[in-house]
Amino acid sequence: MASLITTKAIMSHHHVLSSTRITTLCSDKSIDDKQIKTKLQISNRLSSRRISGVTRAVIDSPASSPEKEKMEGERRCHVAWTSVQQEKWEGELTVQGKIPTWLNGTYLRNGPGLWNVGDHDFRHLFDGYSTLVKLQFDDGRILSGHRLLESDAYKAAKKHKKLCYREFSETPKPARNSFKNLFSGIGEIVKLFSGESLTDNANTGVVRLGDGRVMCLTETQKGSILVDHETLETIGKFEYDDGLCDHMIQSAHPIVTETEMWTLIPDLVKPGYRVVRMEAGSNKREVVGRVKCRAGSWGPGWVHSFAVTENYVVIPEMPLRYSVKNLLRAEPTPLYKFEWCPDDGAFVHVMSKLTGEIVASVEVPAYVTFHFINAYEEDENGETVIIADCCEHNADTRILDMLRLHTLRSSHGHDVLPDARIGRFKIPLDGSKYGKLETAVDAEKHGRAMDMCSINPLYLGLKYRYLYACGAQRPCNFPNALSKVDLVEKEVKNWHEHGVIPSEPFFVPRPGATHEDDGVVISIVSEENGGSFAILLDGSSFEEIARAKFPYGLPYGLHGCWIPKH
Repeated sequence: MASLITTKAIMSHHHVLSSTRITTLCSDKSIDDKQIKTKLQISNRLSSRRISGVTRAVIDSPASSPEKEKMEGERRCHVAWTSVQQEKWEGELTVQGKIPTWLNGTYLRNGPGLWNVGDHDFRHLFDGYSTLVKLQFDDGRILSGHRLLESDAYKAAKKHKKLCYREFSETPKPARNSFKNLFSGIGEIVKLFSGESLTDNANTGVVRLGDGRVMCLTETQKGSILVDHETLETIGKFEYDDGLCDHMIQSAHPIVTETEMWTLIPDLVKPGYRVVRMEAGSNKREVVGRVKCRAGSWGPGWVHSFAVTENYVVIPEMPLRYSVKNLLRAEPTPLYKFEWCPDDGAFVHVMSKLTGEIVASVEVPAYVTFHFINAYEEDENGETVIIADCCEHNADTRILDMLRLHTLRSSHGHDVLPDARIGRFKIPLDGSKYGKLETAVDAEKHGRAMDMCSINPLYLGLKYRYLYACGAQRPCNFPNALSKVDLVEKEVKNWHEHGVIPSEPFFVPRPGATHEDDGVVISIVSEENGGSFAILLDGSSFEEIARAKFPYGLPYGLHGCWIPKH
C-alpha cells in the first residue's frame, strides 16, 4: 500500500518534487565509475490543498519495489551511493508510529551527497560535496529537508564545471600543455603546502558549539563552516582567531560540550600533535600541550578522532601515517594520502587537561580506527587506568580502499566488508611502557562490523555501559544494520531490514532520564529500491517506534548532532 507523504515542496530553481521514482543505473566500465546515469520516472500526479493556512503538496508515492529493468552493460546502484538530484528540498513527512512528545528539536546529519562535477565522477566516498539533512521534530511532526553546503570548493566546481580543489582522493587536472605542466606542477606543490589548494568541503561532521553556533567540519581547518540549522543555509567560514591555521589540518571530530571544545592539530613538519581547547563563545583556541610522535617515520599518525576523560586527553598515534610522497601523487594509491608503517610501532598518549603534561605514552598492538567511542578513568588496585574504546578494523588498512565508489556500487550483496570490532585500550598511568588492546565484545554478535558510533552524551568521558553503532547482517560490502551494544553484559541487539544501508545511529536522551539508555535512536536509512526513510528506535528495547519516508532517495551520510528546540 502506497504511503502518503505531505510536503511543502521547496526546490532549487523553484522546481516542485512530485512523486518521483529514482532508478540509478551505473556503468561498470572502469574503476572510476564512468558514465553514471540517472533515470527519473515521474509516476504519480501532484495535487495540492490548503491545510491550516499553509499550501502543501500531497504526494502519492510509488510502491516500494520499482520494476526491474535490464539494460545491456549497466546495473542498478544502491541509492546510498548516488548523488542527490537537487540542490535543496524541504517538506513535512508523514509519520508511521508515534514520536515521543518530549522529542522536540532538530537532528542534523552531514555527509557527502554529490559525487560528480561536469563530466567527472569522483572515486571515493569521502570525495563527495557536503550535503546537510535535517529532521526537525515538533510535537510529533517532522519537517525535513536537505541542502548542499556552499563551500568554496563546491561553488567553484559548480561555476567552472570541474574539480578545483584537492579532495580526499581527487586532484584537479593540470593544463595539457607540457611546458605549462612543468610550472603548474611546481605551483601545485606550493599551493599544497600553503594550503591554498586544499578543500574546504566540510563533508564529515556537524557540531553544535556551546554558544549555539552550528559548524560543519572536515580535516582541513579551512573546512570549518557555520550553517543555519533551521534553513540549512551556509553562513560562512568559522574564522579562528589564534594563528594556528598555518598547520592546515585538524581532527575531523572535535569533542564539544556546553562549555568548551577540544581538538587535535597534527604537525606535519615536526611530527606530533597540538592539543588545543576553545571556550564556548570564543573563536580562539589555546594550546594546552604538544605530543611528539614516537615513531621514526616522517609523518604523524592519522587522527580522524580521539577521546577525552574527565581529566585527560587520549591521543592516538596509529601506524597509518601521513605521507608526503602520496600527498604529491596525481593518482592515488590504495592508502591515498597515508602510508602503513607497522614496523614503527603503534602508540597511545595521555595528556593532562589541566597542565598539558604527558602522563602516559605507551606502545600498543597495531590498530586502525576512524572513530573513538568514549574513554574514562578507572581504579584498578589503587592505580588509575585509562579505558578508551574505539571502532577498530583489526589493523586492516583495506577498509580505506573498500570505500571507493566503484567497489561500493559493484559489490553490493557480496561479503567483502573487512572485519571490525570494539577495540578497548587499557592504558596504565604508572609509567608502564606498554598498554593493552583487547576486544570488548564478541564481534560475531554485531556481524563483525563496527563503526559510526554514538553514546548518551551525558556519559562523555565517564564510565558508560551502552553504545550505538552500525553493525552488519552478512553477507555485505558495507555496514547494513544498527547495533546496540551492552558493554557490561557483553550482549548486542541488532536492527536490520533487507536491502537497507542505515547511517550513524544517533542517541538523544530523554530529559530527566535516570537510565543511560532512556531515549531514542535516530538514523536515516537508504533503501535498495531507491527510497529512503528516517527511523526512530527505542534506546532501551531497540525496537522501532516510528519511521517517516522521504519522497525521494537520499544517499548515505556520515555524522550528526542534536539541537534542542529551546
